[in-house]
Amino acid sequence: MAYTARESTLTPPPATTSTSAKERRKVVAASIIGTTIEWYDFFIYAFAANLVLAKLFFVPAGEEMMQILSLITIGLSFLFRPLGAFLAGHFGDKLGRRPMLVITLLLMGIATVGIGLLPTYETIGITAPSCSSCFAFCRASPRVASGAAPCS
Repeated sequence: MAYTARESTLTPPPATTSTSAKERRKVVAASIIGTTIEWYDFFIYAFAANLVLAKLFFVPAGEEMMQILSLITIGLSFLFRPLGAFLAGHFGDKLGRRPMLVITLLLMGIATVGIGLLPTYETIGITAPSCSSCFAFCRASPRVASGAAPCS
């Protein structure tokens, strides 16, 4: 029997099955592993952005601005996290949580490889920092989904 809007306000929904302690531990472990990988990836990128990427993509800006611009790409990843959570949640509801988790992990991996293969500023000019920022967006948007998808 389907509930209508009026019936659902008058009668409580059917009772949900409770999860066992073993299932809860499995979900918590998966969430911890996903979050640990996410933050490790972010830490490595932040470290590389300050030491390596600044010298490869932002050389003409000067020594001080080069570091600031590199740190801005890290800050962009925090700004794009809510957008990634919104999009991953929406498409996770449409496609399913597991396929969305695979998509987000692939997107992060492809963007990381793209940053690694990106030519430097000396080779392609202003396109290099622009592409680096786009890859940073692609790496940052699905992060929340990869950490939260095992919880769903």
